Amino acid sequence: MCQSTWHDFLRGLPKCEHHVHLEGCLTPDLIFHLASKNSVQLPPTPEYTSIETLTHRYGHFTSLDDFLHFYFIGMSVLQHESDFADLAWAYFQKAHADGVHHAEVFFDPQVHQDRGIAYETIIAGFVAGCQRAEAELGLSTRLILCFVRHLSVESAERTYAKILENGHFESDTVHGLGWSSSEVGPPKDMFREIYASARERGVRLTAHAGEEGDPTYISTALELGARRIDHGIRLVEDEGLMERVVREGILLTVCPLSNVQLKCVKEVKEVPIRKFLDAGVKFSINSDDPAYFGGYILDNYCAVQEAFGLSVAEWRVIAVNSVSESWIEEERKLELLERIEEHVCGFAELV
Repeated sequence: MCQSTWHDFLRGLPKCEHHVHLEGCLTPDLIFHLASKNSVQLPPTPEYTSIETLTHRYGHFTSLDDFLHFYFIGMSVLQHESDFADLAWAYFQKAHADGVHHAEVFFDPQVHQDRGIAYETIIAGFVAGCQRAEAELGLSTRLILCFVRHLSVESAERTYAKILENGHFESDTVHGLGWSSSEVGPPKDMFREIYASARERGVRLTAHAGEEGDPTYISTALELGARRIDHGIRLVEDEGLMERVVREGILLTVCPLSNVQLKCVKEVKEVPIRKFLDAGVKFSINSDDPAYFGGYILDNYCAVQEAFGLSVAEWRVIAVNSVSESWIEEERKLELLERIEEHVCGFAELV
């Protein structure tokens, strides 16, 4: 952990989280609990012998695809609306304790639908979790539906049709679209038609890109209409593209501990935090799949501070950019910006 005064500053700094997968908040404890509750048979492999063996395995992912193998197995324990609601609530409680005031969370309905769980069940559970967080914790929330790249375009189209059928864009139930899962392998533009349709409807778009894939994955996502890039750490390999990202005010949702766990970098100090700050790239710091990577958002903030020794002024920039590029109304943004200024002023000794 960072030193005590810095830890207090970072813990209290008002945060916006833009890159966390609700299914990635399934802790081994919760997986075993829901498996028992719902009579789900976990794989007969050594990793699933106990909570302890599964937790140990989570610390030894070799790649993105290795992680995804366990990620999709974990999803199988989610069966009922209440399971999805409980999962979301578990994340929001932890996020609130870490100083999150606004959370834009991903969910991956295709995988659940493929195993027979109705789209309506999934969305109802997650919406219930969001509403509880807003009512009991004072968080503002947004739901971003992620298409997964290891499944077919036809699967994504069926899910997209469900959103339209239920009017979930118009009702502000689904606040944006993204894509995730395997980056390298599937066509870079596999969701071109869906994104074109959503863009015409005024839907906000984001995309996982530039985590394992080279900068062309980022430029392709921008071409398709994404106005936010999830991960994006390989942006630094293309100076011209980085200048464009700065010019257009594109936010990167960086996940330092995830990058280490998935072997994208060897250690946090290799994440281009300093390069992004110096170049004027807007980014937020996020937890991605915290139950699998051993760190929620405050752990990521502390890891960045330990690696880079940022100043209060630099943390203020990160916090302000996180608010300014959130998908919330201006009144809420002003409220959060005021909270940031109040907090920063209380730690003058760190300046």
